[in-house]
Parts: sequence; structure tokens; C-alpha cells
Amino acid sequence: MSESYEKFIARVEQLADLGHAQALLSWDQETYMPPRGTKMRARAQGTLAGLEHEMLIDSELVDLVRDLQGEALEGDGAVNVRETARQQKRALKIPAQLVVEMTQTASLAHEAWVEAREKADFSIFQPWLEKILDQKRQVADAVGYEGSIYNALLDEYEPYAKTEEIAALFADLRTQLVPLVEGIAASDRRPAEGVLDRSFDVTLQERFGRGVIADMGFDMDAGRLDVAVHPFCAGTSRDDVRLTTRYAEDWMPGSLFGSIHEAGHGLYEQGLPAEAVGMPAGQSVSLGIHESQSRMWENMVGRSRAFWEHYFPLLQAAFPGVVDDIDLDRFYAAINQVEPSFIRVEADEVTYNLHIALRFEIEVALVEGRLRVDELPEAWNEKMRSYLGITPPDDAQGVLQDVHWSFGGIGYFSTYSLGNLYAAQFFHQAQRDIPDLMEQVAAGQLLGLKGWLNGHIHAQGARLTADQLVREVTGEGLSAQYFVDYLRTKFTPLYGLD
Repeated sequence: MSESYEKFIARVEQLADLGHAQALLSWDQETYMPPRGTKMRARAQGTLAGLEHEMLIDSELVDLVRDLQGEALEGDGAVNVRETARQQKRALKIPAQLVVEMTQTASLAHEAWVEAREKADFSIFQPWLEKILDQKRQVADAVGYEGSIYNALLDEYEPYAKTEEIAALFADLRTQLVPLVEGIAASDRRPAEGVLDRSFDVTLQERFGRGVIADMGFDMDAGRLDVAVHPFCAGTSRDDVRLTTRYAEDWMPGSLFGSIHEAGHGLYEQGLPAEAVGMPAGQSVSLGIHESQSRMWENMVGRSRAFWEHYFPLLQAAFPGVVDDIDLDRFYAAINQVEPSFIRVEADEVTYNLHIALRFEIEVALVEGRLRVDELPEAWNEKMRSYLGITPPDDAQGVLQDVHWSFGGIGYFSTYSLGNLYAAQFFHQAQRDIPDLMEQVAAGQLLGLKGWLNGHIHAQGARLTADQLVREVTGEGLSAQYFVDYLRTKFTPLYGLD
């Protein structure tokens, strides 16, 4: 290892330490911070973000990266330099003061979003979203872009992806799914209507959910599970992964599948390469790949009939007298009920991507200036009517339901649909490599899949790009067909379709 590389690594480790601190402060803000702590937290987050930005673009680190790019580095050394150079190139173009302002704005905007959501009043959040959008346009102008201005923001979450390509992918996906959605809507099969409209004790929900994520292999010695307004996974490192969920006594699936979903993210974080902790090579590939892990566990495993062959008797035992009057078939139909809904995180698998298309299209229109923020609630409701045939009764169940805009996560939503596509393609390959995979799931043995994911995806870290990874694992590029085929195979018999 050269002296230059050793100096480079020392700087990279300091950057990782600052990122670790920021992640913990953000997690605390959404879980345990008292309401009056907002102002000081915003200042602290802004200070840390400013320090991280200054350290990333420091002239000595810039020189080190430039020199190391000229060396014949191999393995993780080459990845560490490559990824740092990519981040540095972007950061060098963004004024440090703007970074501080964005971080402070996001912290304060989040609290405004919480209040607006509680009161179902978009006007409380509107000025903050206007400020966030203005700052994001400043970022886009600073870093530069080709095609849509949205590309500059998308690159932060899904490196190398293009707005135009995703728009075409979404259009193709919608075209293929329309016949399935129409067929289900026309079906007279509604055997699960109201089956789960009953009371599930919250304490028992938490106990049952914790048991499931333990069976999945989530290590509580390297993580924890708490409650938040909007479920999320915060990975400060592979040895400190914070999951959150939310509970409602009258809707048990929300907490259970929310916990499974976030644990899927958590398993990815805990499975990242131990030898590259704190290094760029030890990070996840992209948010689309990250989302593939959570969607796979939540839907392709957690909502499968095989999964509930094992867990339904355990559920009946965990909630005495609550679900004794229904059988496995009715329960399975209930958790896979296809029905347009207001809340994205509670949407069924078939209509979920329509929620993402709605958000993606609105975001692009906002950033490109084709839609004003004050027009947003009505634009949102109109797309809900057009895509799903329903109209949100208030802003809390409409435009305010997602947390992402409040922390500046603009460019983020398309990764959810990409995650579905990656998940289906990866899961298809896992079943080819493990022929008895669903038999293992039916026996409550979930560690076989976890081990496959650890070896094929998690342990790769950021050594491959998303496109390289899917080709490495499955032998071909990303295709929507695996996801469409998965949905048709699952929902055709449930709804008696031809």
C-alpha cells in the first residue's frame, strides 16, 4: 500500500465518521428527539454536513484522488478511489454554503411535514417544499446535466440512470400491467373482503414481528427496531442498523409487512462486506438494488402462501381468538387483496407501481417547472383519480403521506419500482439456484435465502454498478418481464383470471 493511498484512506475514514454521526442524529430526530429539539438539531446537522462537504473537496484529498487515479490500483483500492472521485466531482460543483442550507432546511422541513400531516394541511408544508425545490434546482444547475434537469437529482440515488430511460420503462410496465389490473377489477372474486378488519393488540404485534425478523436472520446485536411516523431503515454501519415501523391496532398487516420490508433493507446493510466497513467499496450499490431486498422479503417471501403455511398457525397462537374463524386460504387472499388505496406503503403489489409512477411524474414536473407547488394537491388528486380511480379525502392521505420530500429526497421515488424489477429478477435466479427454496420457506427456514443474498448481492458492496450486478447475478440486464410474470402467476389463480 502506497503512502498516498494510506493518506487517502485516513481521509475517507474521517468522512465515514461524519456520515455515521449524521445518520444517528437523523434517526434520533425521527424516533426519540423531543419536539423542541428541532432548531438545535438543524444547526448541528448543517454543521456536520458542511464539514463533510469541506473535507470531501479539500485540496489535499482532491490531489490524492487525482494521483491515485493514475496508479494501477486493483480490487477495493480501485473501487474506493473510483467512488470517492465520483462523489468528489459532484461535491466540487456545489457551494459549501448551499450544502449547509439544504441540511438545515431539511431538518426544519421535516418537522413542518409532521405537523402538516397531523393536521392534514398542505399549506403548512408548502413554503418548505418550495424552498427545497429551489435548492435542488440550484444543485442541478451547479453539477450540470444532459436532457432533463431531473437527471442531476436522480443520479444521487440511482447512479448512471436517466429520467428518459426510466420514463420509458415505466410506460412499458404500465402497458403490460393494464390487462391484469383490469381483469382483477372485473373479477367478482372478493373472498377476503373485511377479513382482517379486526383488533390486534399492539404489544402482541410487536412481539410477533420481532420473531419474524429474527427468523429472517436480522441480528439484534447489530441493530434495533423502534417506532417512527414513517417506517425506515437507517444503516450507520453493518454493525449498527436501525429499523423502524409503526403500529395500528386495527391494521396488523401494516406493522408486520412494514417490519419485514425494513428488515430486508437491514439484512442488506448487515451483509455488506466486513473487510470494507467505512469504505466506499463497503457501501450499497444503489437505492434500486437496496429496495429490491426489502420488496423481495416483504412480498415474494412474506406474502407468499408458502410463508404462511408455517406462520399462520403461529399467528393464530400469538393472537388467541382473533383469527381462529378464518383458514389459511382466506388469510392468504386477504393479505394479497388487490384494491386501489390512498397510502403507498400499504398498497398491494399490483397497484403499487401506479403510486410510484404518479410520484415520479409529479416530481419531474415540479423540478422542470411545469407544475407549481401550490398546484400540487390538486395535481396529486387528479392523478389518483386517473390511475387508481379514487380521490384522497384529505392531504394527509394524499400529497403529505410520504416523508421523502421533507428531507429533500427528490429523485428518489423511481428507485421503488426499479426495486420491484430487480427483486423479481433476483428471486427468479435464487429459485433456479435453490430448487427447493419455497419448500424451505414453507418450513420456516428463511436462512437459505438470506445466505444466497449475502453471497450474491450483499457481499459485493459497491464493487459493481447496479447494471453490472444484475448481469453478474442473473446473466442478463434488467427486464420488467420477470416482475410482470411473477404478478400474473400469483394473481391469476387468486382472481380466477384466464
